[in-house]
Amino acid sequence: MEEKSPKVILSYFLSFLKWSAVGVGIGAVVGLVGVGFSYVMGFVTDLRGRLPLLMLGLPLCGIAIVFLYHRAGVRNSRGTNLVLLSVRSEEPLPFRMAPLIFVGTALTHLFGGSAGREGAALQLGGSIAQNLGKLCKMNKKELHVVTMAGMSACFTALFGTPLTATVFAMEVVSVGAMYYSALVPCATASLTAYALSALCGLTPERFSIVGIPEFRLLSALQTGALSALCALVSILFCVVLKWTARAYDKLFHNAYAKAAAGGAMVLALSFLFYLLTDSFSFNGAGMDVIAEAMAGKALPYAFLIKILFTALTLEAGFKGGEIVPTFYIGSTFGCTAGKLLGLHPSFSASVGLLSLFCGVTNCPLTSIVLGWELFGGKGLLWYLVGAAVSYMLSGYYGLYSQQKILYSKELPEFIDATCK
Repeated sequence: MEEKSPKVILSYFLSFLKWSAVGVGIGAVVGLVGVGFSYVMGFVTDLRGRLPLLMLGLPLCGIAIVFLYHRAGVRNSRGTNLVLLSVRSEEPLPFRMAPLIFVGTALTHLFGGSAGREGAALQLGGSIAQNLGKLCKMNKKELHVVTMAGMSACFTALFGTPLTATVFAMEVVSVGAMYYSALVPCATASLTAYALSALCGLTPERFSIVGIPEFRLLSALQTGALSALCALVSILFCVVLKWTARAYDKLFHNAYAKAAAGGAMVLALSFLFYLLTDSFSFNGAGMDVIAEAMAGKALPYAFLIKILFTALTLEAGFKGGEIVPTFYIGSTFGCTAGKLLGLHPSFSASVGLLSLFCGVTNCPLTSIVLGWELFGGKGLLWYLVGAAVSYMLSGYYGLYSQQKILYSKELPEFIDATCK
């Protein structure tokens, strides 16, 4: 290797200092916004739990969200897809995305829509960070990097998973090509946001898992079979979301009518299943259901009903994200299917969560790191099995239509495709 001159080495060091400072700055600003958003989400979730009749306002909530977006000049909200597109193109992220997704997600959860939080985190973080970069006169390529740093920071503030957030921001945009140039700013932004969230009293998401088997052939076959089934469920989830979107567009040519009808359907189903289960466990994010699955308890059909609720909510125009519902679907399915395969339901719930996450995001490295942060290192080899099996068997389906699949999942071959 050619010897580097002191001037070149100095330029590396100055670049490191620059991007470290940028990451800390983005982590501080976006992290504080993420902390505020996390508290708001906790408040509206608790309020809905105390006043479940708030869900009667879900159709009006959908109309209000559409109105807010239209008043802001957003007729076709591309959500997280716009963030992914912005990282690899010159597509701008308007600053108005931040308050819109903040308010829209809070309203969706307050009135009982089935949605997550990560879509809001990625859009909030990406939008704020990119516009901060524009204020600092950064060039187009630098804006791509700060957008990923903002995604990492807000994701960390909400979930308390800095390693996962760092890897996810670099891996999710283009499958097969990691954006390592963003490692330093993403890592510093994530760690800064993590420190701020801890100072503000937020508790990271963590779960205790029992029943982790020894690494033997039978256990490997059982875990591999569960992961393969999760890959099929991940395809089902993606297909149902797309079918629901097409059905809405075919039936409703007016965005207000679509949102109201979607809210009315979710509302009707909510009270129907309340009569059957004596709970509104399919509304909101469902973190309590995920925790129960990790303890080995889940309704056998819960994953199917959550798929339906989430599709009806998000494709009608409500806001949030698909990842926490993915955790719900994966953990409840894993808990149920794992028992049938001879695995402990707590352990199989964790494998199900990670395998389904990998299947819908096409991010195997993120999935493995997520397993370590959520569940600890004892089951790490099994999370590797789950990610590997689900990544290949889920094919080219995914939650984000703007996610690029650069390389084939079967051969070292450049294909440059988009998710189905």
